[in-house]
Amino acid sequence: MKAGIVGLPNVGKSTLFNCLSNAKAQSANFPFCTIEPNLGVVNVPDHRLEKLEELVNPEKVIPATVEIVDIAGLVRGASKGEGLGNQFLANIRETDAILHVLRCFDNDNIVHVDGSVDPIRDKETIDIELQLKDLEAVEKRLEKVKRAAKTGNKEAQAELALLEKIQEVLLAGKSVRTIEFTEKEEELVKSMQFITAKPVLYVCNVDESSAKDGNAYVEKVREEVKDEEAEIIVLAVATEADIAELEDYEERQMFLTDIGLEEPGVSRLIRSAYKLLDLQTYFTAGEKEVRAWTIPVGATAPQAAGVIHTDFEKGFIRAETISYSDYEEYGSEAKVKEAGKVRVEGKEYVVADGDVMHFRFNV
Repeated sequence: MKAGIVGLPNVGKSTLFNCLSNAKAQSANFPFCTIEPNLGVVNVPDHRLEKLEELVNPEKVIPATVEIVDIAGLVRGASKGEGLGNQFLANIRETDAILHVLRCFDNDNIVHVDGSVDPIRDKETIDIELQLKDLEAVEKRLEKVKRAAKTGNKEAQAELALLEKIQEVLLAGKSVRTIEFTEKEEELVKSMQFITAKPVLYVCNVDESSAKDGNAYVEKVREEVKDEEAEIIVLAVATEADIAELEDYEERQMFLTDIGLEEPGVSRLIRSAYKLLDLQTYFTAGEKEVRAWTIPVGATAPQAAGVIHTDFEKGFIRAETISYSDYEEYGSEAKVKEAGKVRVEGKEYVVADGDVMHFRFNV
């Protein structure tokens, strides 16, 4: 599962990517600096993993990860191939969620591609290009479906009605994610891979003095997206880059305290991206390793076991399960067992976020 960082040139995408991952994307003060999409595998910060490490004292600890892609800056006309348009749109289609970076700071030394700072205009520029690309896809598909619908094919008729509904919304300058679909329609829409159907998180890139409370630009963005069911996160990306450069943990904490933050903003961003991708974590805990495993929300116990190894899923018998809160309260697996708090779950069990699990299987 991948989240793609998008935005106009020079809004701070590559600097943000550098903060998020150990890969150092080339970052410079001109457009199209990031020509190939850069892929970073980022650890998901989780206080529960730290607590389990403290309680179990394992040989190693392995966190959950999420993939972040830094995609080249988009410009007006990208849907018609302007700039790196076609490549940009192909790269974004391959992601599962969008982190949309908006410039919400003034700085005369950093060129704005449109000559002035206006996050609402910038958002609209990208939205329009993505909507136009989806509209193109709808219109191509409509040609085929109309022919099939005329023959009386019921499935084609249902798809035709759905495509016409999507076309109407896109023509009105709105994204596919704003439409409420039935469960059956949802499945069909997923298979069509519309770019504007992907969940989005708006990253308002501010200056250091606005890192804690935002600023007037951020308020405009909040107002603009209030009907979108999208989350907003405020981040001083240049400051985060400075924090990331500090080797010493205590120095980093002092820096954060000075600007009024409890933790780096990128930690909040990574957790938000994880949530945006509809992912959650379960743990395995033993002397050899304590590990966080990533599963989709709603995964069953055998599916969770399959993330470790396909044989675990095929031969699944049961899952011995401890809720994280019980593990924390009693302090060890042995004490949880003594208290009778270990549950034996079967094939139908839907894993809860934070479960500590041990699988029994037979192949």
